[in-house]
Amino acid sequence: MSEIKRRDPRQEWITRNRLHPLHLEVLATLGGASPSEWLGPNGLKRKDPRAVGFLGPHGVKRIDRSGGQQGAREADRPGVGVARKPLIEIAVPAFLVAVVPDMSGGHLSSHDRDLLGLARRLADADPATPGAVAVVTFGPGPETLAEAGADRLLELEALEDFDPERRLVLLEAVERELAPRHWLLPDSVLGGGDLGRRLAARLGERPATGVWQLARDDEAPLGWLGTARAAAGRQDLIRPLPRLVLALEECAEPVSETRHAATPLALSRSATVLDAGASRIEDLGPVAVDPAGVALAEAEFILSAGNGVRDWDGFHEAARVLGATEGASRVAVDDGHMPRHRQVGATGTWVTARVYLAVGISGAIQHLQGIQSCDKVIAINLDPGCDMIKRADLAVIGDAAEILAALVARVRVSRDPALPEEEATSPQGVAASSATGTTGPSSSRQEARHVA
Repeated sequence: MSEIKRRDPRQEWITRNRLHPLHLEVLATLGGASPSEWLGPNGLKRKDPRAVGFLGPHGVKRIDRSGGQQGAREADRPGVGVARKPLIEIAVPAFLVAVVPDMSGGHLSSHDRDLLGLARRLADADPATPGAVAVVTFGPGPETLAEAGADRLLELEALEDFDPERRLVLLEAVERELAPRHWLLPDSVLGGGDLGRRLAARLGERPATGVWQLARDDEAPLGWLGTARAAAGRQDLIRPLPRLVLALEECAEPVSETRHAATPLALSRSATVLDAGASRIEDLGPVAVDPAGVALAEAEFILSAGNGVRDWDGFHEAARVLGATEGASRVAVDDGHMPRHRQVGATGTWVTARVYLAVGISGAIQHLQGIQSCDKVIAINLDPGCDMIKRADLAVIGDAAEILAALVARVRVSRDPALPEEEATSPQGVAASSATGTTGPSSSRQEARHVA
């Protein structure tokens, strides 16, 4: 019998055609280790360079620009070659490390993820007696906690108003019942720094503030030494790590290689009742803030412009009407249309907005890296094949100026139903909406005209 291997041209064609309905099925029957690998007609192993996590000939991992690697849950993306992260479950932990993240806007910030990475170092220091990271939230916790390293999740009472005394009562109940070995809070302006110092005073602990590095030391009471910023950031102070730690950004690497159970916890007692008259702070509600004055790293809604924007006056007007913080790509900044501190991307500012609206941005890899933590990405572009369209959760193909004008008109009509749509798109309608106060004050246009 001849030893010549017979080739099936149709089967080979299906392996090359990713859109064929039998593509995955044929790949799985070709003897490869995974659907992204198969044996060729000459016995050589073929690899799909489009598979997520593909390693090139020099061992360099190729970056997927389609968005499959950028913040998406693996369970929701059963793509070619996607390997689930190993699940780590700690049934009976030796101790707990309590983490109280800021969760500004209801989602984890980069500072919160760094804090969870620091908690994992404390919990996983001794494999013989592993600890568990317990995340304490005021209200429902985001689904990304399991990917960020949370073993336990304790959802306390949802507090919308600024009421630190009520939060302290709830955290004291956690201290009494769970007695965590460490308390970790972000040393931030948004809330963790103030709440952590209040908690330290209530528990009678001397906290370590401004911590940015840890080191093992068996002679220390808790086995760790902490390095903190001192003298207005000009010196480092090394001391034994206490129970309560307020950490800075980049204090540790965030969890990226594993996922954890995030098992729900509940307090067994109802000793968290605070007399309504005991609170000495009255929250009068949020203060109206000009979106142009919000830093990109803290913005919840960003309208970002790229090289495809031609009508800059219309873009600034759209940002003002929508109440969005303005951003830009590097090309738009280099051309002088936007100031340097408005640049988004790996070479500018990494953003964590809940909604990121990209207008006329093709999607360079540095820009995609800077928006990988955004919850929802919307793209407006003329090129349906650009990388930003592939990354976007919602894409609109068309002229940016026309689409923004239609969006602004729709917003004005929704705010003032008596306003005709023709008037909403006219300059008189713009002046009328500004006079009636339907949009907040903005200095974004003057700021954008400034050349950095």
